[in-house]
Amino acid sequence: MGRFRKITLWALSILSIVVVLVAIFANAYISKSKPLIAGEHQVSFVDQEVVITRDHNGVPHINAASDGDLYRAQGYVQAQDRLFQMDLARRQASGRLAEVIGDKAVDTDKLFRTFSLRNAAEASYEGYGEHAKAVLGWYAEGVNAFIEEATSEKKLSYEFSLLGYEPEEWTPIDSLTIGKYMAYDLGGRWQPQAFRHWAINAFPEEKMKDLFLTYPENAESIMTANKEHNVAVAGRFLPELSPPEFNGSNNWVVSGEKTASGKPLLADDPHLGLSTPSIWYQMHLQSPEQNVEGVIFAGIPGIILGNNEEIAWGVTNVGPDVQDLYIEVPHPSEKAQFRYDGKWEQAEVRNETIKVKGAEDIPYEVIVTKHGPIISDVMYKEEDPDALFSMQWTALEPTLELEAIMEMNKSSDWEGFEKALEKFHAPAQNFVFASKDGTIAYKANGRIPIRKQGDAQLAVPGDSSDYGWKGYIPYDELPRVVNPKEGFIATANNEVVDEEYPYHITKFWAQPYRFQRIVEVLREGDNFTVEDMMKLQMDQKNLYAAEFLHSMIGSVENVDQSGEYKEVLNTLKEWNQVDSKDSSAPLIFHKWMKQLQIDMFREEMPADVYELMPGKNQITDELLRKGYSGEESVWLEEKQGIDQWVYDSFSNAIKNIANDFGDKQQKWAWGDYHQLTFPHPLASASPIFAKLLNPEKQPIGGSNITVQAAAFKDDGSVNHGASWRFVADLDDLTKTYHVVGPGQSGHLKSKWFHDQAEDWAKGQYHETLMSQNVPDGRVLTLQPIGK
Repeated sequence: MGRFRKITLWALSILSIVVVLVAIFANAYISKSKPLIAGEHQVSFVDQEVVITRDHNGVPHINAASDGDLYRAQGYVQAQDRLFQMDLARRQASGRLAEVIGDKAVDTDKLFRTFSLRNAAEASYEGYGEHAKAVLGWYAEGVNAFIEEATSEKKLSYEFSLLGYEPEEWTPIDSLTIGKYMAYDLGGRWQPQAFRHWAINAFPEEKMKDLFLTYPENAESIMTANKEHNVAVAGRFLPELSPPEFNGSNNWVVSGEKTASGKPLLADDPHLGLSTPSIWYQMHLQSPEQNVEGVIFAGIPGIILGNNEEIAWGVTNVGPDVQDLYIEVPHPSEKAQFRYDGKWEQAEVRNETIKVKGAEDIPYEVIVTKHGPIISDVMYKEEDPDALFSMQWTALEPTLELEAIMEMNKSSDWEGFEKALEKFHAPAQNFVFASKDGTIAYKANGRIPIRKQGDAQLAVPGDSSDYGWKGYIPYDELPRVVNPKEGFIATANNEVVDEEYPYHITKFWAQPYRFQRIVEVLREGDNFTVEDMMKLQMDQKNLYAAEFLHSMIGSVENVDQSGEYKEVLNTLKEWNQVDSKDSSAPLIFHKWMKQLQIDMFREEMPADVYELMPGKNQITDELLRKGYSGEESVWLEEKQGIDQWVYDSFSNAIKNIANDFGDKQQKWAWGDYHQLTFPHPLASASPIFAKLLNPEKQPIGGSNITVQAAAFKDDGSVNHGASWRFVADLDDLTKTYHVVGPGQSGHLKSKWFHDQAEDWAKGQYHETLMSQNVPDGRVLTLQPIGK
């Protein structure tokens, strides 16, 4: 026994030594690829000396003697910190992930090849002017200089080694393709049309009507077409590959008449997926021609959101209907021919090859009709279908966003900025603007189609020229506000036009609660400061509960004659309607609201169609409003009325909470369920990777309907919210205030990898100076070789 014990201890000692050695080796190997951020560095890709100063938050301040060197250095620096993220982004948008990940990415590749983002980027490139093409080329030179350097010195980041490949040369088309992907992520609306097409063929008319936010009037021909040609929806789409339903955002600008400094204040927090690394990369770019700072998507030159020395700007998503589905009728025997005005027209056929790591190549066919690509059989090729969906989308046309960005960065007033916006076509965005001259302004900007028939709620016949687009809303007639008497402008994906507006934008606006809370605070306050704007961005007041909770409590009390839920209801009655992480009431309320949707709809449709169903929140809200105002609804009748539906959902929600958090309500807390996470794309491969690459989860307040946006998955993980927070006082643009969660760097060993994760949770902003002389800065000087 003693001998066995000695052998065991000896084996454990050896194993411990091996583990330590492996850890040391792994640490050394990973550390080898950390970016060079200080000293002098001889390079061949710049014409003159470039100084790059990283401040204490890892924000690079690039000072160059020309725009050419500025954009070359921008490409180099972004690649230093984010090359793996950039490479994955261009691969995903181009439909080339399976080459490096394997067969799990095949469906994703099929989707993006069908959506044709890279083809649209190539078409867009042809329309760019010489200067914009030069900028894209300069940027690519910088990225490629880093790729060549890191490859030759075996200093590529560890992710490339884990997946067993090296990055290809960067091209201008790669940058534009990433831009098209962001348009995909921010501008949708085909899914609602697909869902409603399914609903028309699945439900009787009275039941189907309640699934429209506004039932389309005078659309008999469109309705008939949706019934006559039934396109398969259930089992034909992958909802998990769809962008979040509301990639929301908040922005506002306050006139100097309502601020302590006497100059405008601007605040912006775009809501996107929260991830490691962040979708945004913060930078300061300076040359004799420009001085601008803010954020940009990794892989793209310039600054898309931020400020220069004279102006500041921010965006939220307009969310217009810019993707239309057409019901295409295929020829019964001739491949890729579709009926149009009584004739058969040949569609374009692209034969592509999806390369798959560790497996055979997959031949793949993309069919593009006169309206756009066929998308309804991306995953499942159907023999002799009666009808198929094609998709028309503004972003698949040539667009010029990069030129707009270049001009925005150098604008000095509203006139010049608005002129630059003419070239920003997709995705459509709500721009707010402020300048040092005191101007505040707003424009809903981008290409928004004008349709011959229909209001984009339903797929339209693809076999007739009576349908389709006849142009776009004229640029001068897009929603616009300059220096309003109220003294502020705010947007939060809310409805931005009234009934008098002559053009259709969408009927599918976000719930109004974030916008209402912002307006409530800005209207009532005065002498606002930067700190006030930060506080408002972190505001957790729940106006959703303010509208519905009293009536819902009444429903439970009407049914619950025994008083079983008296204690829980008292908690809700005493709640201050703030989504605090330490309170149990937000947990009860949000679980309840979610359960209302589940109980009403989930059993009525296939699981994938339920996931595809748009506007569950808005439709549920309308059913609640109908029920409490005494209006009839088949859905409510089937649930035995409003009170019974609300009671049953409440009971189910409480049971679920008790199963997860115990029976003692006093110990329930919103933060025990609602927890912040910034998942890394490799973290799902292994619990070890998750531990290394993801920051620790943190309990946080807020929710999907508070100004402090923190949308959550079914397991409570907060994975969507303010991907960047920004506040600027136009009285002094030499310093602005930011949060880029979880941090600037994509490198595991960098001190800027997760250093802002806690800042994000607590609303702690960092100050960025528009200067090269930043405190405790790390300075890297790029010296041209032989020049």
